[in-house]
Amino acid sequence: MHGVYVLRSKVDGDLYIGYSHDIKRRLKEHNDGKVPATRRRIPLQLIYCELFINRGDAMRRELYLKSGWGRNYLVKVLKETLE
Repeated sequence: MHGVYVLRSKVDGDLYIGYSHDIKRRLKEHNDGKVPATRRRIPLQLIYCELFINRGDAMRRELYLKSGWGRNYLVKVLKETLE
């Protein structure tokens, strides 16, 4: 399975959107400081994910969620989580 995930920094509340075929392993890499983009924002919490059978579908979804429309979607869907 291929997944798109959203992480939230417990330090500053910022969101990080990514793609992985192993979300559990990738979350550990983020929290172990092995990912330069999130190293300064650990600890991170997984707050949302979507799974896909096809890699291309997952990567297109990741690009969408990183867009302005996608971020607006996440704010609406995760309203209580982000409060």
